[in-house]
Amino acid sequence: MANDQYVFQNPVTRFESISPDEQDQPEPALDAELTPKADHGEESYRGTGRLQGRKALVTGADSGIGAAVAIAFAREGADVAMSYLESEKEDADRIAGFLRDAGVTVVQLPGDITDKAFAQELVSGAVDGLGGLDILVNNAGKQIFTENLTDLPDEQFDETFKTNVYAMFWITKAALPHLPAGSTIINTTSIEAYQPAPILIDYASTKATINAFTKGLSQQLAPKGIRVNAVAPGPIWTPLQVSDGQPKDALPEFGKSTPLGRAGQPTELAPAYVFLASPESSYVIGETLNVNGGMPTP
Repeated sequence: MANDQYVFQNPVTRFESISPDEQDQPEPALDAELTPKADHGEESYRGTGRLQGRKALVTGADSGIGAAVAIAFAREGADVAMSYLESEKEDADRIAGFLRDAGVTVVQLPGDITDKAFAQELVSGAVDGLGGLDILVNNAGKQIFTENLTDLPDEQFDETFKTNVYAMFWITKAALPHLPAGSTIINTTSIEAYQPAPILIDYASTKATINAFTKGLSQQLAPKGIRVNAVAPGPIWTPLQVSDGQPKDALPEFGKSTPLGRAGQPTELAPAYVFLASPESSYVIGETLNVNGGMPTP
């Protein structure tokens, strides 16, 4: 595969430094309508059997980081249950095609994870469809910028926490009885947990909460042989950015303030999740792995 993750290359130029046009999509946005297209590893991710026989549930698997993780997991040999909203079916069906091409079992489970009942049903659907579960990736997220705290609606604050934090809690709680020793839980946090943008107060607060949740739960579950870790992306080009995740006039410069000088692509996150899911990270517990183009973090 051209430009795969094992090819020696300059990280500055591995992917183009994009200057997206000012664009807008209603939430949730679709990758099918994103310009330029994000790279999920469709043509580049090369698996080596590191997750052979594993069974994974990935939330937000229709596009962005979740889609890249789902493709990588499948090409590493894992069966995958995909969680996404009904309105994201077009993107989800496309990604599911790549997973099936990898020869693994794919279960598509559309629905709203901010509904507690569905969040619980999601886990049972994944377990039934895959015949078990040993990897959980809590990745789905909500991000909407607001210039001033006084303009931040209570409803948005509540929905952001329900999507990013409550759903993670409900899904993880429901999954635990099904996870054998050797299982892994990986949560998606963000550079915003460490360097919160003034226009993303609610989003950044949820990501800091995810870090604390990850580190606390990791201590609780380590003696049971279940590892809990997190990945903290920097500015990654996904549909989230064009559905009011960023101001429209900021999109052309998105990601250019990083030391690498460009936004990341979703496929650049996938190896971090594969590492944390695989047995080779057996002594890594409670870690937040930053994949952010060089932005300093604690």
